[in-house]
Amino acid sequence: MEVKSKMPGKILEIKVNEGDSVKKGDVIAVIEAMKMKNPVPSPADGTVKEVKLAAGDRVNAGGLIMVIE
Repeated sequence: MEVKSKMPGKILEIKVNEGDSVKKGDVIAVIEAMKMKNPVPSPADGTVKEVKLAAGDRVNAGGLIMVIE
């Protein structure tokens, strides 16, 4: 499952690493948009397969953050 950004902004923090197990609702990243910190929750239970961005990277709305399987 692809985790995509709902808004444009800057990645402040990636809270998981490849291979980590996550539960639905776990905060897996934080995006700064319009001076606000926005948590990105995991959409499903699974394992982080790929992390596509790092802290400091910019992301567009719909941009791929990571892949969970």
